[in-house]
Amino acid sequence: MKKITIQGVAGCFHDAAAHLYFEGEEVETIPCESFPAMFDTLSSDSSLLGIMAVENTIAGPLLQNHELLRQSTLKVIGELKMRISHVLCALPGQEIDRLTEVNSHPMALMQCEQYLRRHPNLKIVERFDTAGSAEEIARDNLVGHAAVCGEYAAGLYGLDILERGIETNKRNFTRFLILADALTAGEIGPGEQDIDKASIVFTLPHTQGALSKILTILSFYDINLSKIQSTPIVGREWEYRFYVDLTFDSLLRLHQAIDAVRPLIRDLSILGEYSEAKVTH
Repeated sequence: MKKITIQGVAGCFHDAAAHLYFEGEEVETIPCESFPAMFDTLSSDSSLLGIMAVENTIAGPLLQNHELLRQSTLKVIGELKMRISHVLCALPGQEIDRLTEVNSHPMALMQCEQYLRRHPNLKIVERFDTAGSAEEIARDNLVGHAAVCGEYAAGLYGLDILERGIETNKRNFTRFLILADALTAGEIGPGEQDIDKASIVFTLPHTQGALSKILTILSFYDINLSKIQSTPIVGREWEYRFYVDLTFDSLLRLHQAIDAVRPLIRDLSILGEYSEAKVTH
């Protein structure tokens, strides 16, 4: 059995993503209250895996999660790009017109704003978690309450789905990274022949053309830059840390490219080498 740490309660989107990524395998998820708590749990047991959201097509990158990964000794061994779709659910037998309150995480409520506006009878009440809202309704038998959450959570807590796909933007996807202890990542992750993506982080000296030189070298080795994100370095004015995702056809060429740029960069860390994910619907 694979034990996967998640941020959130059972039924949350991290939970659903863990079961989707390891579909067909026996999986036990370990809920954590926050992402820092999840990293603490992972650091205490090298046999555990983790799954962590790092980017959403609407909300953008989760920079604090990138930083948690950089500061840890964990390695990325895979990724999942999952569509985020919300349902409205309530206790069995409830009807939408008779409901008085809807509960969910503020982000989920915002993503379903147009739908909820069509139901002025629903008082919008923010909660800490989407799945937690569904759990609360089921546990406390809250008649008249509805939750906005994923279909997986509604089924897990035995709630009736009153309407599916209530999110305003149907192109809402979240990218998750699969994390493992550095000492076991090589055994658990994909074989070298299947690796076609890497995540790295580095800093650059504050000199003219520093980034341009790096990009030129990567291009020479046929390495594609699929994403670049910069963050300021606290205490070092006008210096930045770059989080970069690279895709490639040859792992050997990637390693040659990294060796070529090493003299030009500082604090290089390879966060992981893994297989690029296909989008799941």
